[in-house]
Amino acid sequence: MTMAAVPGSAGGKNLARVGEQAFQKMDKINAEVFTLTYGSMVQTLLKDYEDMNEVNTQLEKMGNGIGQRLVDELLAKSGLGSCADFKETAEVIAKVGFKMFLGSAATVSKWNGEDTAFSLLIDENPLVDFVELPEHLRALKYCNVLCGVIRGALEMVNLKVECDYVRCTLWGDETTEIRVRLIEKIEDQYPFDDD
Repeated sequence: MTMAAVPGSAGGKNLARVGEQAFQKMDKINAEVFTLTYGSMVQTLLKDYEDMNEVNTQLEKMGNGIGQRLVDELLAKSGLGSCADFKETAEVIAKVGFKMFLGSAATVSKWNGEDTAFSLLIDENPLVDFVELPEHLRALKYCNVLCGVIRGALEMVNLKVECDYVRCTLWGDETTEIRVRLIEKIEDQYPFDDD
């Protein structure tokens, strides 16, 4: 797609409105049940793995698999096409993806000079409702599943990224921050010649 990027839109669409409309199309689950179920899964991982880094890795791996599946649903229910550039992709993640699947949008900020890295700021994160981390679990990246979801979804649209969970309200920060860095755009490879 070769159009100029318009802030807050994908192909001329208002992304906040697209996110809200897509959210309305989603089957809903009780927020408390969702939060408690996620918490139980994290607790199980903490029991299964003694190393906190391994728990963080497992959460990211789970998210990756989820993201690979969610991207199809996002594209189908939002009606959005290809993004013009990485900035537009970031806005779609923040305003459509987060709204659609978590019920609240994120904010895109802190772009680097090359427009290849940005931060997602999540002020309302339902995954951390009812959660308090004890001091001995401060190394736990409780919402690392979100990094995996972003990475997995972007892989499915040929963008290889690194995601890092850098700030969290559970660590005493004001907001949750996920840093996303573009590593490469993956070119489609076709198994057949055009001959």
